[in-house]
Amino acid sequence: MQEQKIIDDEGNFHVEDEEVDLSGTIAEGWAALALFWLLGATVLYQFITRYVLNDSAAWTEEVARYMLIGVVFIGAAIGVHKNNHIQVDFFYRHMPAAMGRWLSRIVDVVRIAFFVAAAVMTVQMMLKIGAMTRMTVIDAPMNIVYGVCCIGFLAMAWRSVQVARAHWARGYSVLERPESTMQDH
Repeated sequence: MQEQKIIDDEGNFHVEDEEVDLSGTIAEGWAALALFWLLGATVLYQFITRYVLNDSAAWTEEVARYMLIGVVFIGAAIGVHKNNHIQVDFFYRHMPAAMGRWLSRIVDVVRIAFFVAAAVMTVQMMLKIGAMTRMTVIDAPMNIVYGVCCIGFLAMAWRSVQVARAHWARGYSVLERPESTMQDH
């Protein structure tokens, strides 16, 4: 098979892009993308009102901050789904395989428990502050922001359950075999 040249003999650049396939994008990815674009539009509006019109819209900074929080918490579910958060697999290389297998199962369970606990504590906080705590500039309850965080934690918990089931079904996790990915099953 002949290797394709990127630059031909005349110096012209030839590259063909791979076909983009978005069919595997999870719902949280689309939600995070929508929030990100709303955030971008808000920051653009803030820029225009501040530097072009010289009459800054006061609400944009606060709303942009809350949208960024939403992008982070909803978008974190993407990392959980792909199972590519930061992890330490060094010790798994030096321990017996059976011990590594059980330890990776414990990690899966603890991850699920952490996200469920975070969601429960977020709900408890929302109940404690109620609708009385309002945003600074906009007259809206802060529970909107905490609700988005709770949705993010619940999405991360659900995706953690899916990752754990995939690990248990195939018999190993990424911790045990770092060269593998979630797409390997």
